Order: sequence, then structure tokens, then C-alpha cells
Amino acid sequence: MAKSSKPLKEKYSHLQALYRVTSVMDSSSEPKDVLNKILSEAVKLMKARSGSFILIDPNSGLLDIEASMGLTNKAQRIKLKLGEGITGWVAAHAKPLRVADVKNEPRYIRAIAGTRSEMAVPVVIRGNLIGVINVDSDRLDAFSAVDQELLEALAAQSARVLQNVWLVSQLRDKAAQLETLFNVGQTIVSAVSVEEVLRIVTEKACKLTRTPMCSIMLLTSGGQELKLAASHGASRQYSHKPNLPIKESLLGVVITRKKPLAILDVRESQRYHHLELAKREKLVSLLSVPLIYGTETVGALSVYTRVRHRFSNDEIKILSALASLSAIAIEKARLYSRVLEVEELLRTNERLSALGLLAAEIAHEIRNPLAVMQMLFYPFEHAFENDPARRKDAEIIAAKMKHMNSIVDQILSYARSTEPTIEPRSVPSIFEDLQLLVRHKLTSHDVKLVVHHGENVPEVPADKAQIEQALLNLILNAVQAMPQGGTLTLSSRLVQKRGKTYAALTVADTGEGMVERVRAALFQPFLTTKPKGTGIGLAIVHKIIEHHRGFIEVESTLGKGSSFSLFIPIHVG
Repeated sequence: MAKSSKPLKEKYSHLQALYRVTSVMDSSSEPKDVLNKILSEAVKLMKARSGSFILIDPNSGLLDIEASMGLTNKAQRIKLKLGEGITGWVAAHAKPLRVADVKNEPRYIRAIAGTRSEMAVPVVIRGNLIGVINVDSDRLDAFSAVDQELLEALAAQSARVLQNVWLVSQLRDKAAQLETLFNVGQTIVSAVSVEEVLRIVTEKACKLTRTPMCSIMLLTSGGQELKLAASHGASRQYSHKPNLPIKESLLGVVITRKKPLAILDVRESQRYHHLELAKREKLVSLLSVPLIYGTETVGALSVYTRVRHRFSNDEIKILSALASLSAIAIEKARLYSRVLEVEELLRTNERLSALGLLAAEIAHEIRNPLAVMQMLFYPFEHAFENDPARRKDAEIIAAKMKHMNSIVDQILSYARSTEPTIEPRSVPSIFEDLQLLVRHKLTSHDVKLVVHHGENVPEVPADKAQIEQALLNLILNAVQAMPQGGTLTLSSRLVQKRGKTYAALTVADTGEGMVERVRAALFQPFLTTKPKGTGIGLAIVHKIIEHHRGFIEVESTLGKGSSFSLFIPIHVG
């Protein structure tokens, strides 16, 4: 009875071991922990001295010890090739191997001293061999056929557990990547300078793909070369690398085909430029994806590893998604930079206009006393007929006064504003054009734009360019008056004033408002309340509306905001 119960006890013990392997899934979802627990059960069940759980590296093809018990540090660092050693033979043939005495086994490679017997079984998931469970002992013929059968069952159960654990780990990694990608998208889209966008993208690309180095190459203006625009994890020497020709380089393929490119080892590629630089930087595997904005490719986003790595489809997809966001952010930052340039150009034009206005005023003031001087000097011009020296002086003075008068005429002629070209203009179209001009400015300053079109407002007889210039000046001033953001209202209405019909175009803000002293002197040239203001914008606005036979009304409450209404007569007389 006792003899017949022994197999039952062994079978029960084996079932318990398999159950413990299955329950590992409930105790941990970390692949490393699961491998260690599975190996612990195998070594314990086989009564082995040491053991290892070995996985096949899909990139290098080598056998990596992922979990071990009883091995020395030196033994843990051993990397076998497929077919090499007992473990390598099992991995190459996907068959178990039990060796009673390793001294009589030519395939045996010594890992630790004192080993006498060894057994290894394959671990297979969905028909694909992914690794090997290996146990050894310091006893001869330590493992029986029953042990082998049990270890194979343990390996099969381990494969199912590992498959689930890896699936959970992959899903968790994907969720973390998507969350990171979302956060990265928000960060790079909110950046306003091209340099800041490029810096963030290269840094986050390394984080998303778990790679040590990233670079962004952008097309040059001629479209024939790629220039390094930013990098992360590279040396200073790399940041000064020469441009790449599109037609002859690997990254040129990414640009022309508009598709990702993965290279297992750039050191073995004949088309990879700057090979010596890549060796110094220890760059091995490359994944490059195109930066596409609309239908145009603007550059390439690339990540590098320093060991051979076969990039997965998931890695290609996540980097491609980041590249799509990056292309949008780069173009947005470029457009924002252009808007700032245009704004600065407008400010420069304001200064020039004001200088012209000032020059005209000075010339006008000089012209009156100059005319008086000429009239008073006229009798003296012929009073020195008998004195050649003084007559010569008088002729010179007369010529110089005439020259001065000519200069004044030239200044007045140049500074005199061109009369507006009056044509019927649609107020909604004027407002629409203004919205296109200022939308980035308002967004960057957290200003909300509200537009109201009044009923029955007809087309306005106006010079469209001049009216838009006047309204643009008022809008830019309003934005400056709301440093913490606010609401800007652009509205139109039809009113009766001063016995005439006017179209009133109003720009209102929720900014700081003005004191009465400032409001009273608003339209004087060079009046400003801003540290860097020119004080000439409102003078130009006033001059434009005067040319349109209209007028301006201003309302302002300190701390609540201001409104400027431009009244343009519907019937110009």
C-alpha cells in the first residue's frame, strides 16, 4: 500500500508545483519576478543545485540568462549562440535534452565547477521557441525521465503564464506610452519658438522609444540637403555634423518615400554617411520617420541605439505619431515667428510714419519764418551794387534761402499722406481679414476675440488698407492693455451723429483702462503709457480717420477696460 501511494504522492506534488506556477500570475505582473519564481519552482522540484531561465534575444540571436539560481556572476554573463552548448542545442532544435554525465557529453560547456549532470527543456509560445529552462546538479544521473516530463510540463505552463504576463506588460507599456505621447503633444504644441519645439521633441522621443540618442534633420531652403536642427544625447562634435545630400543618404530615402526606415546596424550600411562619427558616438541601430506637414515632408526624426536592436511595429508607430505632432508644432512655431516679424515690421512702419509726421510739422514751422526772411531780405539783394564783396554775400544768402525753401517743399511733399482710395467696402470682410492677422497674437496672450456685426450696416466708403491699419493699431494696443489675458470685442453698428449717418467700428478690451489725463491727450504723437511703446500708433489712427472725414470716440474706465469707436460717414461730402 505504501509502495503504490508513492507515485500518487509524486503526482500530487507535481500538480501542486504546476498550480504554484499558475498562481504566479496572481502574485506578480512583472516579467522579471515571474521568471524568478518559475525558476525557483523548477530548481526546487528537480532538487537541482542551480538553474537558469534563458531567453533568445530577437536582435542578436544570442541566449540571455534572464533569471538564475546558484550561478556565479561570471556564469551569469555567459552568452551562448544557437546550437552552442547543451542549452544552445535545445534552443536550436526545440527539443529537451537530459545528460546523465556532462563529462561524456561533447556539447557541454562548463559554467560552474562541480557540475555532473544537466537537463534543459524548450519554452514554446504559439509554436515559437522563446527560451530554455536549464537545471544542473553535482550528482551523476540526477534527473530521471519523470523529472524531464515534469520539467516539460512546467515549461509549457510557464509559457502560458509568461504569455499573459508579457501581454499585460505590453498593454501597460502602451498605455504609458500613449499617456506620455498625449502629454508630449500638449507640451510641444504649446511651445512658441522653433528651438524650444525641437529641444522638447528630441528629448521626449528618447523617452518614448527608450533610446539613448535622437536627432531632427530639417530640409534646407533649396530642398536638396538635410541639416541637423537638434539632437539629444549626442556629443558636441555630432551637433556640428555636415549636411546630408537627399539623393545619396539613407535619411534621403525617408524624405523621398515619406515612409519610416529601420536599419539594424548602420555600421554595415554603405549608404550611411559619416560612418566614423557614428562609430565614435557608438550608434548602432537606427529608426527614422518622416516629418510631414500637410502633404510636404519637412524633415526626419531619428532615434539610435547603442546595441543591435530590431525595432518593433509598435515602436515605429509611436515614433511616427510623435513625428506627426512634431511637424505640426514646428510649422506652428515658424508661423508664430513670422507673425512676430510682421508685427515688428508694422511697428517699424509706425515709427517711420510718425517721423514723417514730425518732419512735416517741423518743415511747416520752418517754412513760415523762412518766407518772412525771404521777403525782408529781398530789398537788400540789390542794395550792394557798388560793393562787389557784399553783393556776392547777398547772392549766396539768397541762394541758400532758396535752397532751404526747396528742401522744405520736398519734405512736405514726401510726408504728405496719399489721399485714401475710397471704395465701398464690406465691414465683415474687413473684420475677417483682421482676425486672420491677429489670431496667433491673441492666442499667445490668452485673449478671447468676440465679433458682433450690427444689423443693416451697409458697405462703408473707405480705403480698406488704411482702415485695417487703423483697426490693427487699436487691436495691438488693446492686447498690450490686457497682460493677463481678457476679452477683445470687435463690433460694428449704424448710428446717427452730428446730423449724418455713420458706420461705427469699435474695438473694446477688458484691460487696465486709462485715467482722464491720458485719455485727453491720446492722439498726440509720441504719447505712450508703455515702457517700450512708441506713442505714435493712435496719432496715425487719428490721421487716417480724418482723411475719411470721420472722427473717433473713446470710452475708458480705470480697471475695467477701454473702447475706441471709429465713425466713418456713409455719405462722404
